[in-house]
Amino acid sequence: MADPNSTASAATTEWVTVPTPDGPMRVYTARPAAPADRAVIVLQEAFGVNDHIQDITRRYAARGFLAVAPDLFHRNGVGTLDYQQHAEAMPLIGAIGVEAVITDVGAVLAYLGTTENIGAGRTAVHGFCFGGRAAFTAATAIPGLGATVVFYGPGIAAGPHAVLDRAKFIDAPMLLHVGAQDPTIPADQVAAIDKALTDAGVEFDSYVYDNAGHAFACDARPHMYHAEPAQLAWQRTHEFLERHLPAGA
Repeated sequence: MADPNSTASAATTEWVTVPTPDGPMRVYTARPAAPADRAVIVLQEAFGVNDHIQDITRRYAARGFLAVAPDLFHRNGVGTLDYQQHAEAMPLIGAIGVEAVITDVGAVLAYLGTTENIGAGRTAVHGFCFGGRAAFTAATAIPGLGATVVFYGPGIAAGPHAVLDRAKFIDAPMLLHVGAQDPTIPADQVAAIDKALTDAGVEFDSYVYDNAGHAFACDARPHMYHAEPAQLAWQRTHEFLERHLPAGA
C-alpha cells in the first residue's frame, strides 16, 4: 500500500467559483485522470485552503475522487493564514457558525450535482480541525451524504457552535479520529460525542490515538505530526471511504 501521506499528483487542478447566498465562494478542485463518479469535499483547518489542504485534495484525486476544497473564509476575504497566525485564526473560525457551514457545504453539493453529476450520496465530507467541526455540522443538516470523516474536530461537543444536540439528524456513516493528548478535545468530550452518536443510532467508528495530539496527521507541521498514528488514521479513512463510496458503484 502506498504511503497515504505522500504528495500525489492529479490530472488537473483549478479554482472554480461557486455561488452561495452569501456571495461567490472559490473552490479548489483536483480532478483524477479518469472521470470521477464520486467526490470528497475537503474542509479546511483554521488557516484556509492553504498548500496542505490543496495537497489533500490532490491525494484524493490520485485515488479516483473528484476532490474539492471550498474557501470557508470567503465572507471575510482573508484567504489563508500562516500556521504561526493561530491567534488571528481563532476569531475568524469563531465567526463561522452552524448556518454558514451548512450554506457553504450545501452550495458545493449543489455544484457537484449540477455541474459534475455527482450527488450527495456519492460524496463524502472530510474535515480537519475547524473543518472537522464543520464536517460534523454539515452531516447534522444535509441528508443523504455518502460519508463523513472528522480529523480532530474541536467545538463539536462544547463551545458556541456545538452541535451534539443535532446528532439525531445524522444519516451518513461517520469516522472520527482524535489524539489522546489533544487538549482541544478532552476525553470527556470524546465520550460525549460517542454517546450522542450511539444514542442517535448513527453508524460510526471513533478512534483515539496514543502518543498523538492535535493536528497529528498534518505533515505540513512537523512539530505536531506523528507518522505512525497519522498513517493508521489515513489507512482507516481510505478503507472507510472505499467501503461506503466504492468506485463505479
